[in-house]
Amino acid sequence: MRILDRYLVRTILLYTGMVLGALLTLGALFVFIEQQDDIGVGNYGASDALLYTVLNLPQQAFEFMPISVLIGGLLGLGVLARGSELVVVRAAGVSVARIAASAAVAGLLLAVVTALLGEVLAPPLQKFARQQKAFSKFSDVSFAGSGSAWVKDGNTIISVHEQTGDNLFGGVYVFRFAAPQVLVSIGHASLAKLGESEGRWRLDGYAETRIEGDRVIATPPRSIELQTKVNPGFLGLAASEPRQLPAVGLLRLTQHLEANGLEAGTYIFAFWSRVARTIAVIIVALLAVPFALGPLRTTGAGARIVTGVLIGVGYFLAQRTLESGSIVFNLDPVILAWIPTATIALVAVILLARTR
Repeated sequence: MRILDRYLVRTILLYTGMVLGALLTLGALFVFIEQQDDIGVGNYGASDALLYTVLNLPQQAFEFMPISVLIGGLLGLGVLARGSELVVVRAAGVSVARIAASAAVAGLLLAVVTALLGEVLAPPLQKFARQQKAFSKFSDVSFAGSGSAWVKDGNTIISVHEQTGDNLFGGVYVFRFAAPQVLVSIGHASLAKLGESEGRWRLDGYAETRIEGDRVIATPPRSIELQTKVNPGFLGLAASEPRQLPAVGLLRLTQHLEANGLEAGTYIFAFWSRVARTIAVIIVALLAVPFALGPLRTTGAGARIVTGVLIGVGYFLAQRTLESGSIVFNLDPVILAWIPTATIALVAVILLARTR
């Protein structure tokens, strides 16, 4: 039986790898095409665009993995079904549950790969790609694309508009409040550096305007030290899109937002969505079994690919729609994040129970 298990697992892994390779090729092509408008800006050239594309492949692999496993499972098991191999296996007394267990093992291995891609490999490479692109194009970099990073730390709000190097920032604004909606001072620094001790920033060219009663007092530019819990790495988290952050980063950011009484629903949804997407890799591997043994047993590869694409696109659209729902309608982000995966799991269980 171990030989059969290895054969089924190897088949699913092989076809999943082929599908993932095809999707990554298409994804890389689209990313590289998107870079054409930026080539020639500053020192950003074609080789930089190619490097940017390559460095984004792990993130794309993480996002494509569920649909790749589904299509790969449908193709791999479908080939075995059309060749009557699964028929022989079933006639030999191997149960559907046993075949599903082998598919689940393949899904588990691919889920581990997905977790490594999403949590270890993709985030630092994608961050490095953004930094290299920005530093090649401009001497001063907007830390959040065309916007800025805003972070609240107690009664202080810090806004960083530009990053000029590691642990070096420009365009830093500091807003101090005595109480909610009671502004005390507004300060601007032309340059901010991470201090020698943790939690300290050195602000150069810091000019501050203080509000004292009915008076407004302006101070000339000077150098000061700012005591804050905010660090350059955290500012990087605050300026990134939630779905681009690893689970650890999302937890840190969520805890900080909740500690300061800020809305963290988007980041909670992103965290549980990453967890659910990883678990979904196992579930879609199981979902391929009833399709291969049932309605798609005698169909061609085209029908199986279309079926996998439709289910994968539906899963993707459901996630994006529910993400908007958690923000607009203030619904529970944990429940919403699990709805697409839970729905596929329910369908998989029902179809497996009905497969003979």
